[in-house]
Amino acid sequence: MPSAQDPFYVVKEEIQESIDKLQSTFHRWENTADAGERSRLSKEVIAGCESIEWQVDELDKAISVASRDPSWYGIDEVELESRRRWTGDARTQVSTTKKAAVAGGSKNNASLNGMHRELMRLPNSHQTTSDQYASKDNDDFIESESDRQMLLIKKQDEELDELSLSVQRIGGVGLTIHEELLSQEKIIDELGNEMDSTSNRLDFVQKKVAMVMKKASAKGQIMMILGLLALFIFLFILVFFT
Repeated sequence: MPSAQDPFYVVKEEIQESIDKLQSTFHRWENTADAGERSRLSKEVIAGCESIEWQVDELDKAISVASRDPSWYGIDEVELESRRRWTGDARTQVSTTKKAAVAGGSKNNASLNGMHRELMRLPNSHQTTSDQYASKDNDDFIESESDRQMLLIKKQDEELDELSLSVQRIGGVGLTIHEELLSQEKIIDELGNEMDSTSNRLDFVQKKVAMVMKKASAKGQIMMILGLLALFIFLFILVFFT
């Protein structure tokens, strides 16, 4: 869609303002009975027509340049045709006004009436092109909004896909942690069972030692202690020198 800052639209708006001012002057000229005022207004209308014709010619030259490579200027053939149509309507409108002013200045009433009828039959090019641009802008706006909505939906889908992958990864990590906890619990249970078994064995040994100590005399207990001490010294020497 052409930008509102496109030089064509800036110049077009200026030309349209000049045309509107020219038509206002032309209507004053039509309704003026004073010969002096009528002559002055006639010259003003003709001068205004010539100025606008020059501006429209320059705008046509710019359109011709843009038509050589429309894509470089960001426009298409439809836009170019619309611009040519507007300059054509503007030129016809100004030319008819100029002819009417010239005919009125020469006091050719039949010619003046004919020019006036021709001028009245001309379409309001400003309104027509404005409606066309408004319609085109609305269509472009709807299309732009539709594209924006599609991009938002696509982006949301991508974000949902990423979120789904993240949830799956978290679920996998949670499952791994669960399996690791079960494994640790199994190891702790086995260790507890081994400790219980070892504790039972120690209790059994302690009871046996107590029974032996009771059965042995004081001399026997001393001999047993000495024997255990000698065994401890032997094991210490063996470990130290090995």
